[in-house]
Amino acid sequence: MGRLAFLGPHATFTEQALRSLPESRGAELVPCAGSPAVLAAVRSGEADAGCVPIENSVEGAVGAVLDGLVGSPPLVIVREALVAVRFAVMVRAGTSTADIRRVGSHPHAVAQTRGWLAAHLPDAEVLLTTSTAEAAAQVARGDLDAAVAAPLAAEQHGLEIAVDDVADNPGAVTRFVLVAPPGKPPVPTGHDRTTFAATTRNEPGSLLGLLTELAVRGIDLTRIESRPIKDRHAEYWFHIDCTGHVADPAMGEALAALHRRCDEVRFLGSFPRAGTGATPTGTTDPAAPLGAATDTAFAEAQAWLDGLRAGTVG
Repeated sequence: MGRLAFLGPHATFTEQALRSLPESRGAELVPCAGSPAVLAAVRSGEADAGCVPIENSVEGAVGAVLDGLVGSPPLVIVREALVAVRFAVMVRAGTSTADIRRVGSHPHAVAQTRGWLAAHLPDAEVLLTTSTAEAAAQVARGDLDAAVAAPLAAEQHGLEIAVDDVADNPGAVTRFVLVAPPGKPPVPTGHDRTTFAATTRNEPGSLLGLLTELAVRGIDLTRIESRPIKDRHAEYWFHIDCTGHVADPAMGEALAALHRRCDEVRFLGSFPRAGTGATPTGTTDPAAPLGAATDTAFAEAQAWLDGLRAGTVG
């Protein structure tokens, strides 16, 4: 991939995540002002792929990214990365914590340091920025007195770290995804994630029916989020993550069933789960399938059905 967009400016956690992915080797990394701008760059062809945050272990999903993924033209996730988040309060040289009147950061960073800020900077005005690194840049320009950002941002912008490790929840992790135009999914590794979004009619049992298609095939649902459809009152996209790959018989059959059942289904990618050490094998090994939901069982059932249709099975 020649050009990879990311939530900028330089020294964001997103850039850190992107640099951990093999696709970044030898690529031109292009910072964008906000996650929507990253997705727009990929859709327009200005970038071959883009890296954005999608979920945080403290604050949950990034709504703007979920909404952007169901836009047009389609995009799919091809890889993910996990980054342990460490925050520092950074200032211009000569500024003490007593001098801080305006402190800025990204909304998710503010949410993860809210307790510390209230306890140690109770009189400071907290302002939201498009990224943690942008807050650091604003401090360097004199627009803010302090920023909550990754320690790398202090080095990038010539700032001093006034206080390090200020997160309310040590061990917080953010999940980032690399998105690209639709193409053939990455080869299965046996440790994969499939994500999709679906809409259903607003009637009793419609969501239960959607989830049943997964449950009866032994598919492990790992995340579900609802997001409003912007131009339709009281209707929602359900964003769902599952363990498995679209190449799995069970997953493929479930997606086909949802395509029949739902008003709309957006396939958003099958890709290796971060942190598993997975390598492509071309085969999958679903974790703890329920009942007769193994690949062998699905193959035998398909052969039986083929026999019925051909008249060779009684």
